[in-house]
Amino acid sequence: MNPDANPILTLVWTFGLMSLFAVGGANAAIPEMHRVAVDVHHWLTDKQFADAFAISQMSPGPNVLIVTLIGYSVAGVAGALAATLAMCVPTAVLAYYVSRLLARSSHSRWPAILQAALVPLSIGLMSASGLILALTADQTWIGALVTVAAAVLAFATRLNPLWMLLVGGCLGFAGVI
Repeated sequence: MNPDANPILTLVWTFGLMSLFAVGGANAAIPEMHRVAVDVHHWLTDKQFADAFAISQMSPGPNVLIVTLIGYSVAGVAGALAATLAMCVPTAVLAYYVSRLLARSSHSRWPAILQAALVPLSIGLMSASGLILALTADQTWIGALVTVAAAVLAFATRLNPLWMLLVGGCLGFAGVI
């Protein structure tokens, strides 16, 4: 059976597989979500993807909401439900069994080594997510300047990110970016 013939099956296959490689959470899979949703299946444009990400991050709830919005844009409520479950269930089942395995081998050194090895992978995947979003959100020089300034402030200071969001929102509302 060809999963591309049925958008629900395509969503389930795509996000079910992607969930198993999203080390660091759903946001770590943003580059792959973008590639699949924009470049491969053409479900969304770059702007629509960036808007969906922004909406998913502003909404209360888990950061996996972008998957729900992509699924909704593809196949309505059924697509939203299918994509969300496909992104959450395989990872939850895997996490359950891995946590049981780690609990049984708590006196061994390999769980600590494995966890330490996954940290740079998670950081790299999340950095790639930030880069993809920066490239798709606003490609003007003002947008790039605001993005770089926010990144430098977040890295170099202990400034609460909500202040940066407030400034960005005001700049957007004023039509600057």
